[in-house]
Amino acid sequence: MSVMNAVRLPGDSTVEHVTVEVPEPGHGQVLLQMKASSICGSDIRAIYREHLGTGPEAYQGVIAGHEPCGQVVAAGPDCRRLQPGDRVVVYHIAGCGVCEECRSGYMIGCTSPRRAAHGWQRDGGHAEYLLAEEATCILLPEPLSYVDGALVSCGFGTAYEGLLRLQLSGQDRLLVTGLGPVGLAAAMLGRALGAGPIIGTDVAPERLQMATDLGLVDHAVAADERASATIRELTDSRGCEASIDCSGNGAARLVALENTRAWGRCAFVGEGGQISFPVSELLIHKQISLHGSWVTSLRHMEELLEHLVRWDLHPERIVSHRFRLEQADEAYRIADQGAAGKVCIVFA
Repeated sequence: MSVMNAVRLPGDSTVEHVTVEVPEPGHGQVLLQMKASSICGSDIRAIYREHLGTGPEAYQGVIAGHEPCGQVVAAGPDCRRLQPGDRVVVYHIAGCGVCEECRSGYMIGCTSPRRAAHGWQRDGGHAEYLLAEEATCILLPEPLSYVDGALVSCGFGTAYEGLLRLQLSGQDRLLVTGLGPVGLAAAMLGRALGAGPIIGTDVAPERLQMATDLGLVDHAVAADERASATIRELTDSRGCEASIDCSGNGAARLVALENTRAWGRCAFVGEGGQISFPVSELLIHKQISLHGSWVTSLRHMEELLEHLVRWDLHPERIVSHRFRLEQADEAYRIADQGAAGKVCIVFA
């Protein structure tokens, strides 16, 4: 096959279907036949609706999709680990490889002009084939599906990293504000790490219901003016030992801080937005540790895949909609409504 079908995002809440040449792997690169490519909230917020950002981190008009998972069909010169037939998850950013962030596995933090994210500055997974660096690919354990792997590429990795910062354990009650795909992931992984009870909040009744139906939360709380009062009732007015905001919404972040117990830990992983709060009252006097966490590292993503197998967990449980590539218009429309679970594009 010399050409392939692909999707780009021109902005204005539209999808562009294109036909492009199938790339050939160069030194240290592999060509993947795509099997699953899920849609992230950042794709909706910063590319699909309108192109936000400027400079090297802005969307460059490439093929969309930064949560890819597929099978190696060709390996370029100097590839030493992967070979055709291997099933792989892709860390969605290729960095310079030599800075401190890259050497620690956090290519997300690379500031070199050579840094390029799939679906943003280099072609992503919404195509029949994807060109990736061998160094950013992780073998997908056989018990996990390609859809499982796609969800680990960003969303579950982001949730896992935030929970690691919180040092979550069975001693903790966990509050999750925002039950979109990352919040659902945080609840699922929080349960596996032993936390409980788990309380989740969201403005969408559909997402509250989904979290309840999947058994991911013990209490689903509507994110309205009574949310904090309800959470206090559920925690004997103490709050939760650990909280994580996955919404990026200022009001939800405030709820997370208000309901973190004294000496507790709170993490912000939801992108965007602003927050204003009484620092002494909510942070200093309560002696809370507040963490900012951005995606995850290559090593922690690999670690998470191992844990998912041992815990017998499948991220694809939170997928509410699956579409073929030719249905990408509908896939993005559903994801943009903010009421679904994870939306994923799947390939035969």
